[in-house]
Amino acid sequence: MSIVHRMAASSNFFLSTSLLKPTFSHFPKRLVSIPTCLYNNKNRAPLSTATTSCAVATDSSQIATLSQNDDVENNTQIEKTQKLVLPTNESSQKLLRIRHTCAHVMAMAVQKLYPDAKVTIGPWIESGFYYDFDMEPLTDKDLKRIKKEMDRIIAKNLPLVREEVSRDEAQRRIMAINEPYKVEILDSIKEDSITIYHIGNEWWDLCAGPHVESTGNINRKAVELESVAGAYWRGDEKKPMLQRIYGTAWENEEQLKAYIHFKEEAKRRDHRRLGQDLDLFSIQDEAGGGLVFWHPKGAIVRHIIEDSWKKLHIERGYDLLYTPHVAKADLWKISGHLDFYGENMYDQMNIEDELYQLRPMNCPYHILVYKRKLNSYRDFPIRVAELGTVYRYELSGSLHGLFRVRGFTQDDAHIFCLEDQIKDEIRGVLDLTEEILLQFGFSKYEVNLSTRPEKAVGGDDIWERATSALRDALDDKGWSYQIDEGGGAFYGPKIDLKIEDALGRKWQCSTIQVDFNLPQRFDITYVDSNSEKKRPIMIHRAVLGSLERFFGVLIEHYAGDFPLWLSPVQARVLPVTDIQLEYCNEVTKKLKASSIRAEVFHGERLPKLIRNAEKQRIPLMAVVGPKEVETQTVTVRSRFGGELGTMSIDDFMSRIKSATENRTSF
Repeated sequence: MSIVHRMAASSNFFLSTSLLKPTFSHFPKRLVSIPTCLYNNKNRAPLSTATTSCAVATDSSQIATLSQNDDVENNTQIEKTQKLVLPTNESSQKLLRIRHTCAHVMAMAVQKLYPDAKVTIGPWIESGFYYDFDMEPLTDKDLKRIKKEMDRIIAKNLPLVREEVSRDEAQRRIMAINEPYKVEILDSIKEDSITIYHIGNEWWDLCAGPHVESTGNINRKAVELESVAGAYWRGDEKKPMLQRIYGTAWENEEQLKAYIHFKEEAKRRDHRRLGQDLDLFSIQDEAGGGLVFWHPKGAIVRHIIEDSWKKLHIERGYDLLYTPHVAKADLWKISGHLDFYGENMYDQMNIEDELYQLRPMNCPYHILVYKRKLNSYRDFPIRVAELGTVYRYELSGSLHGLFRVRGFTQDDAHIFCLEDQIKDEIRGVLDLTEEILLQFGFSKYEVNLSTRPEKAVGGDDIWERATSALRDALDDKGWSYQIDEGGGAFYGPKIDLKIEDALGRKWQCSTIQVDFNLPQRFDITYVDSNSEKKRPIMIHRAVLGSLERFFGVLIEHYAGDFPLWLSPVQARVLPVTDIQLEYCNEVTKKLKASSIRAEVFHGERLPKLIRNAEKQRIPLMAVVGPKEVETQTVTVRSRFGGELGTMSIDDFMSRIKSATENRTSF
C-alpha cells in the first residue's frame, strides 16, 4: 500500500501540489491541519504548536480539548483556558482576501528594499501566505526590515485596483520591468483576458484575486512574517533555488496572539526535539538522511504498538505476512509503479544480470501470496496484513524528522473478497480502526469518502456499487463524513480518516481503498460456484499509516508524556543513598520479572534524581531509604499525582500491571 510520508521540512508549512498523472499514493499529500479552536490565557506560559502546517480546513464548530502538563518540573495542574475559535480561509472570505493581499504587499515591500529581487508566485495558504523571490539569501534581520516596509504600505491605505488587459499587453508590461518568471506564468495562463492587480500606482502583479479594497483594510498588528526557506522554482530541483518568505495574517490582533501561542506549544511538543531529549530515535548523518534509528526506548514503544497491532489483527481474522524488501524490476512494471511512481523509487540494482529494486509499496507482494494457489469463492474473504518496510526517494531538503523519511514501515493490509462482501469488510475495517486508535487516545476523526475521478479504470456499475458499499458501511458505523466528489484514486473509491491530536491538529492516518486496477494487472482470479474464473475485489487499508509517522504524532500528542502502559520506562527506582542500592537492584529485578519496564538510577542527591526522572517523563518513581529497606517496601511518587505513599513491592507491581492491562492511570 502506498502511504505518502511527507511533512514540511524547512518551514512551518506543508505544501502540496496535485499530480497530473495517476498516482499510487493511498494517502493524499495533505497530512495535518491546524485547529480552528486555539487557546488563549494571559496568565499562563504561551501555548505551543505545529512545526507543520496544514492543508485541511477544520470545521469551526468542532472545538478541540487541550490536555497537557504545562510545567513539567513543578508538576503543576492544567490551567483553565479560554477557547478562541479562529476563522479559516473557507469560513471567512475576509480573511482569505487579507492573506492574499498581504502576499502582494510583502512582494511590493521586498522589491522596494531589494530592487534586484525577481518575483514569482505568492498565494494564500491555510494559516497565512508566502511569496517566492529570486534574490540573495535572507536573514531574520531582513524579515524585520520587510515587515516595517509592509507596515508603511498598509498605513498608506493604497487601493487595490483590478485591471484586465490582453495577453500581448501583459507580456509587454512584464518584459518592460524584466520579470522572467512572470513570463513563464503568463504562458501557463489559458485565458485570453489577463487580470492584473495594482497596489495604488506603485506596484502590480498578475493575479486573479480576490483582494481587500485597500491596504488600510489590513490590521498591521495582526500580520507577522514567520520564516524564510529555500524553494525550487516549480518544485524542480534542476531549476533555480528561490527565497520563500512565509507570513501569517489574521483579522485582528487577538487571533494572531492565539495562533502564536499555538505555534509555541507545538514547538514545545516537536517530536524532533523530544526524540533527542528523551533518547527515542535519531537520524544519523553517517548512515544517510531520512533513515530512522530507533533507540532502545523508542524501540520499546514500537514493540508495544506492533504487539498490540498483531494481536488485534489475528483476532479479526487476518493472516500475518513477512515479505522481501526487494524484488525484480519486472514486478514493478506489472504493477505500474515504474510508470506512475518511478520518480519516488530508488535506482535499480543489477544482480546476476537481472534488475532488482527496493520496494516502495507492499501491494504486489501480497498479490503474489494470493496467487500462490487457486482460490475458491468459499475462501473469501481473505485478509492479509504486514508491518512492511518500504523505501521512497525524497529530496534531502524535504526530509522532516519522522514525518518525511526515506524508509518507513507501513501497517499494511489487503482484503480479497466478493463484491457482496465489500460493505461488511469495510465496516469491519472501520471497527478495527476505531479500536486501535482509541487505545492511543484518538477519539475525534474527520472522515472523507472520495468518489470516482474523471479518469478511472473500471465500469460505472462497479464504481457505483463499491462507492455505495463504502457509504453504507459509514452510515452503519454512525460516523459523520464528507463526500469528496471526484477525489477517489483512479483505481477505486476510498475512505480517508484524519485523527485529531491534543492540540486540535488533524493528521492523515487511516485509509481504506477499493482497487479495480491491480487485480486486473496481475490477472488474479477465483473459482465461483459455477466453476468459472472471476476477478475478486481487492481492498487496500492502513490504520496507523506508517509506524514512524504515527510515532511522531504520538510524541507530539502526548508531549513525550506517554501513558503508563505505553511508556518506555514505567518505573525508576531511586535510592536515597548508595547504601540502599543493593535493595533497589532487587526491587528492579522483581519488577522486570513481572514484565514491568523498570530501571535503577543512583549517584546523585535524591532531589536531583527525582528532577531528572521527571525531565525524562518517567511516570512512576519508587524511592528507597533505610525505612523502605527495613520494611521491604517502596515509597511511590507519580509524575502527575505527586506522593502516593508507601506500599509493598507486590502491591506496587499489582497496581502497575492492572493499570497497564486496563490502560488506565496508576
